[in-house]
Amino acid sequence: MLSAAEKAQRVLGVLEKWYGEATTELHYRNAYELAVAVVLSAQCTDVRVNQTTPPFFERFPDFGALAMATPEEVFPYIRSISYPNSKAQRLVALAQAVMKEYGGRLPEDPERLATLPGIGRKSANVLASVLFEAPVIAVDTHVFRVSRRLGLAKGNTPEKVEQELSAIIPPEYLGRAHHWLILFGRYHCTARRPKCGECPFTELCDWYQAQLSGAGAPEISGEAADGAGGEVEKAVLEGARARRRSPSQRQAKKGR
Repeated sequence: MLSAAEKAQRVLGVLEKWYGEATTELHYRNAYELAVAVVLSAQCTDVRVNQTTPPFFERFPDFGALAMATPEEVFPYIRSISYPNSKAQRLVALAQAVMKEYGGRLPEDPERLATLPGIGRKSANVLASVLFEAPVIAVDTHVFRVSRRLGLAKGNTPEKVEQELSAIIPPEYLGRAHHWLILFGRYHCTARRPKCGECPFTELCDWYQAQLSGAGAPEISGEAADGAGGEVEKAVLEGARARRRSPSQRQAKKGR
């Protein structure tokens, strides 16, 4: 049986070939724009955020302009985003804090970033790794789900999964691994209909092997990481088990 570190080496080797120098799918031109986009992206798709930010940045081009605004002035520009009222308040508070505490420039340290309004640990790690190439990994819903399914981590919270991944992935790979795992989770190892038939990792995947054995897999809490995991279609589970049945067993099941 492969260790988590050995699995990580194999998985990341394949994903590096697939995705190369992948980065965030959020559109931005500077640190301010990425910080705003990251706040808006919480429980919202990157596609929707990218549709929303151009007029927002035209009206509020930097932290200074946003710090002078009120949440009521911000709201019309982000009304199509999830939770626009609370996000409008967070964005203004974030801009005011950056202006007051850091002279209009985002701090590079992830711990300091995490103390800013609207920027939790996950967002701080995203900003630090993308903008400043810090050796940290952000654990979002996709990273959480994929890591647990493959057996790279067993933690039941994003923080625990982050610690486990940081222990088995070389520091220079952490930032890129975040994006690789996101893309794999977003387009292949999806929450409800994972594309197991196209997956190159089924032999080492804890979740897949559990379905084949009929033992089931450990539950992945939907609350632990913004809905990480989710339900899996019964057809997917039955299909996985069917591949292990002999022809006579499959025929007997059809005749029931």
